[in-house]
Amino acid sequence: MSEPTDSLPDDPATLKAMLLAERTRAERLAQIIKEMQRHRFGRRAETLPEDQLLLGFEEAEQTAASDEANQEATSPAEREVRAAKRRANRGSLPSPCRGSRRSSTSKITAAPAAVGHCM
Repeated sequence: MSEPTDSLPDDPATLKAMLLAERTRAERLAQIIKEMQRHRFGRRAETLPEDQLLLGFEEAEQTAASDEANQEATSPAEREVRAAKRRANRGSLPSPCRGSRRSSTSKITAAPAAVGHCM
């Protein structure tokens, strides 16, 4: 488009041909820019089609509903037994670490092997 408007032909067929040539050139330049961006930034993240995305949501909802139904079917006594097992397991440390903790009023001295094992 560096040509001044005075030098454009008056013939419509020639003008159409020039317009098509410019559009082809513009499309090719856009393609080159797109390729350069892909080379520099990498491919864009793949996206799922909407149907597949909804299918994933539906599966997650079904799993959550199933878990909720299983939990409701469990008796309160069974839930209490499971909770007691979880509470009993909390806080148990390996034997080298048990001796390394002292009360806050006494001086803390721990063997380097015990400290390294606990951290």
